[in-house]
Amino acid sequence: MSFKLKKGELAAIVGINGIGKSTLLRTLGTFQPKFSGTIAVEGKELSTYNELQIASKISVVLTEPIASKNLSVYELLALGRQPYTNWLGKLAKKDISIINNSISLLELEPFLDKKCFQLSDGQLQRVLIARALIQDTDIILLDEPTTHLDLYHKVQILKLLKTIAHKTHKVILFTSHEIELAIQLCDKMLILDGKENAFNEPCALIENKKFDSLFPTDTISFDPNTGSFKIKK
Repeated sequence: MSFKLKKGELAAIVGINGIGKSTLLRTLGTFQPKFSGTIAVEGKELSTYNELQIASKISVVLTEPIASKNLSVYELLALGRQPYTNWLGKLAKKDISIINNSISLLELEPFLDKKCFQLSDGQLQRVLIARALIQDTDIILLDEPTTHLDLYHKVQILKLLKTIAHKTHKVILFTSHEIELAIQLCDKMLILDGKENAFNEPCALIENKKFDSLFPTDTISFDPNTGSFKIKK
C-alpha cells in the first residue's frame, strides 16, 4: 500500500475484521515495528525520531484499557502535556489553557473529579480523545474512536475531529467500522482489502467502485447514489 496525508485532513482506514486496520495504526504510532517499507513524517523517516520527538509529533488513542483507572479524569487529561512539562510535571498557564479548551470541546466538565473507573466506556472514550488533543501533536491516530458511543456521539465525535483537522491543520487518521459516516465526513479514506488497498477521496472511491470489494456482493451491496450499504434479502 502507499498513501500520503496532508495537514488539515481527516482520514479513515476501513475494512473487514482481521484485515489489519489496527496493526497498521499501531505501526504508524510506533507501538510495533513495521514489517517493511517506509514511514515518513514531514519527509523524515519516522525511525530517526527519538521518543520525545515522536511524543510531540504523534498522539495515539488505542482500544486497550488504560494503565490506571484510579486516576481522576483531570489527572489523566493533564498527562497529555507530559512531553512539554519539566520532570516535575508542573503545568504552565499554556498547558492549563490547552487542557481547559479540550475539556470544553468534549463536554467533560461534569466528570473532572471522577475516577476513570467510575466512567462508562463511552465517557472514558471521550476523555481519551481529549487527552490526545491536549498532547497537541501534528498527527492524531485513533483506533475505533466511536466504538462505545451511541449514534449521536459517534456523529458528534467525528464532526469534532473533522473540525479540529481543518481548523488546526492537524492530520487525523482513525480506523472505523462506521463506513457510511466516514464516507460523509472524511477527506480521504484507505480501504484495506489485502489486494489493491485503494486510497482516495470518498467520492472518487465511489466513482471507481472501490467499496464493492469490502463485502461479498451476494450478501451486501454498495449503493453509490446514497453512499450506503444494502443487505440483499
